[in-house]
Amino acid sequence: MKLRLGMIPLLSMALAGCGVLDDSASSTEGRPTMNMQQAAEFADGVVKGTIDAVVPPVQWTHGESTHGGCGEGAAGTGSVTRRAVIMTEVSAERRGSFVGVVERYWKKQGYEIRNVRKHKESPAVFAATPEDFRMSLVVGYKGQVFIDVVTPCMTESEVSPPKTQANGPDYSGERPPTPNHHSDFWSARTPVG
Repeated sequence: MKLRLGMIPLLSMALAGCGVLDDSASSTEGRPTMNMQQAAEFADGVVKGTIDAVVPPVQWTHGESTHGGCGEGAAGTGSVTRRAVIMTEVSAERRGSFVGVVERYWKKQGYEIRNVRKHKESPAVFAATPEDFRMSLVVGYKGQVFIDVVTPCMTESEVSPPKTQANGPDYSGERPPTPNHHSDFWSARTPVG
């Protein structure tokens, strides 16, 4: 039951990312000011900036990028989800610190922290940009970290794959394996401090 309850914030974030914008900085009188490709590029920048903020660096790869329409009442609009998967194992002793690094970075960027899940095995942090791009960082099985950025509804357009360069193996078209990269710091079994 814990696992299912932990997924509720992810589901609500994904659904909220498909809502029509009314008061967001990314819309004018309810109309999106970006197209889906521009929003995807912004989301790619959020993902890359988040990963670059982690020191010592971690190995990562792109997760599956998805996009689609926003549903009834939002014709001509769509949203994009960009995903990254951290291939470096983050030990249970270091997971809270990893989430803390990202939370501090997001706050420094002016993003609103919406929720923090303090859990030894599977901590997470959820946030949003002023333009209503929704982000999540969730630690999963064997310390694998997943970063998602869901765009608000934007003007429908073609969407290219991410152009940002991952520093890990390319698993395009397949599910990345569990963490397979060791870090003397992030994979260590001794608490930080």
